Amino acid sequence: MKLYNLKDKNEIVNFSQAVKLGLGKKQGLFFPTELPILNKETLKKLLKMDFINRSSKILSILIGDEIKEEFLFKFVKKSFSFPIPKLKKVKKNISCLELFHGPTLAFKDFGARFMAQILSHLNKNEITTILTATSGDTGAAVAHAFYKIKNIRVIILYPKGKISKYQEKLFCTLGKNITTIAIDGTFDECQSLVKEAFNDCELRKITGLNSANSINVSRLLAQICYFFEAYSLIPEKQKKKELIISIPCGNFGNLTAGLLAKSLGLKIKSFIAATNSNDTVPRFLKTGLWNPKNTISTISNAMDISQPNNWIRVEELFKRKNWNLKKLGFGSVSEKETTSTLKELRNLGYVSEPHAAIAFNLLNKKIKKKQFGLFLGTAHPAKFKETVENILQEKINIPKSLLIRDKLPLLSNKLKLNFKKLKEFLLKK
Repeated sequence: MKLYNLKDKNEIVNFSQAVKLGLGKKQGLFFPTELPILNKETLKKLLKMDFINRSSKILSILIGDEIKEEFLFKFVKKSFSFPIPKLKKVKKNISCLELFHGPTLAFKDFGARFMAQILSHLNKNEITTILTATSGDTGAAVAHAFYKIKNIRVIILYPKGKISKYQEKLFCTLGKNITTIAIDGTFDECQSLVKEAFNDCELRKITGLNSANSINVSRLLAQICYFFEAYSLIPEKQKKKELIISIPCGNFGNLTAGLLAKSLGLKIKSFIAATNSNDTVPRFLKTGLWNPKNTISTISNAMDISQPNNWIRVEELFKRKNWNLKKLGFGSVSEKETTSTLKELRNLGYVSEPHAAIAFNLLNKKIKKKQFGLFLGTAHPAKFKETVENILQEKINIPKSLLIRDKLPLLSNKLKLNFKKLKEFLLKK
């Protein structure tokens, strides 16, 4: 597999190099030079496979012979060793694709755990520092995926006071090779610190920096797999209809993965890019002007991102495939609407959380009779216990994985929004 740097197309690397580098020159993201298209017969065979075998085959097709298929199968089996995605019917023509049955109760378990397996395989005896920023769910997924892995230390930045209690408890109570830092700022500002670190050649060389955000191509490729699983789970009578998938978008990695699944040949009619009040992309698609505003804190905090990194990949894919970007569905949902949608879902018999509620809201508005819609359930409602209970006025069940961390002390460090201080911290660790 060859990939090129979207900011410097002369920089071409293989899959292993892209995983180990994380970012290319000028902080550029890597993108595949080839976009394979699966024929109908191959697709048919894939959709009959179980999740592990199918995922291994898809990743093998994408990565090529750089990593032997037998190794990929082993990595996939270990990475996805938790309940597979589930489809829950909400309305006659709308279901939720639940991706939150992993160890940290969020969709990011898929990509983070696969990346951990790949990087551990490639790392040999080198010391690697994973530096990543989180708006809530990435931190937990990455921390648990890399916990106690030899020669890899993880540093996670997160916006102080701007993630839920349980999100914080999941990744700030581990210790060992996991270090967490609460930053006085927004997620976008945390992300800027990460980018500044990658721009510092001295720091990058001394610490062996890498990133585990969805900017790392290994995470992105792993996420393609559950879109194929979703299609295989759709009832036969619904497969005759056009498939619309609504995705709650923060950094736009999930949308990028879904579009790559469509590029491979999966029968997806269209997507809806759903955001909260941090609506840079919806405004761009409406006006043609890229005008990020200051990030607003919302109850769907994992989407509180005004400058999504993966959007450049979305644009590149549309350009490469000669797709019309104007046909991408989009929209933003206010706090008031998010609250009312959670109540609407509850009345339909489904307890959800703010991020999925936003995706459902827009799907419910835009879907047509001849279509079947999926919206992504990206996190367990219990991760937003206080918010959901306050809105629905009822108690929700807390999974054991959260309860066991509830009484553990937070081990986080605290830093001002200052790169010099962060650099000093990284060099001391």
